[in-house]
Amino acid sequence: MNLEEYFARTGYKGSTEKQDLETLTDIFQHHIRAVPFENLSIHCGEKITLELEHVYNKIVRRKRGGWCMENNQLLGWVLKRLGYDTSFLGAYVFNPHQNAYATLMTHLVVKVVVDGKAYIVDGGFGVSYQMWQPMELVSGKDQPQAPGVFRFTEKNGVWYLEKMRRKQYIPNQSFSNSDLLEKKECRKVYMFSLEPRTVEDFRFQCTYLQTSPDSLFTKKSICTLQTTDGFRALIGWTLTETRYNYKENMDLVEFVTLEDEEVEKTLKEKFNITLERKLVPINVKGSYTI
Repeated sequence: MNLEEYFARTGYKGSTEKQDLETLTDIFQHHIRAVPFENLSIHCGEKITLELEHVYNKIVRRKRGGWCMENNQLLGWVLKRLGYDTSFLGAYVFNPHQNAYATLMTHLVVKVVVDGKAYIVDGGFGVSYQMWQPMELVSGKDQPQAPGVFRFTEKNGVWYLEKMRRKQYIPNQSFSNSDLLEKKECRKVYMFSLEPRTVEDFRFQCTYLQTSPDSLFTKKSICTLQTTDGFRALIGWTLTETRYNYKENMDLVEFVTLEDEEVEKTLKEKFNITLERKLVPINVKGSYTI
């Protein structure tokens, strides 16, 4: 495992000498635009494991993506190797269909301290809730980014992340009531504490999420990637391409339904992913919005 190989994977060619916010942001943005958030292993007969070397080989050498425990673990390793003050935190993801936070800590994020200020760096959420810049860990402050306005709120030691989005224009009106579309303009994303975590704290969750019939990740095959002006997502057979702020305070959201034979080609062309095993797409309704 080496940093040069990782940077070749993400296309980052900037400096690694300074441990400042500008460098952190640049490295982070190259990661989210090169490495998809995806759970395709579950749906093509592969096991997801959390050993760092396995994660490195999967993402860097096999040019795959991963979910939060893979993406953020790799990102944390890179930043630590560069000399950043990093630690892992654990979050509970909000389920809009149940209107409640999960009871299981399933989301791993990275906390980075730069010049005495703490930031959350999360390269493993995907779709429209994927932050594009490190977020300063401060309560009640609007932090506008290209995807929308993010905000942390702290109550009794628990931190809550929410996001305000723009209006959405959907040219294909047959998708205007899709259960994949988030209807609310303000959406809770997840909650977390500042208690440091290790990868060991996520072993059970990693197994549960890829085996339980109640898990979102067994119900949907997901691949999403951030672009320079939005994101694209393949959920089951539904390809979504979103362009942020294509008109004043309006995001363009385009949907198309793929045939079985188009899925593999789309993964290659839109996400630069070539699977070694046959993917069986799935999209059980509910539990996931973009």
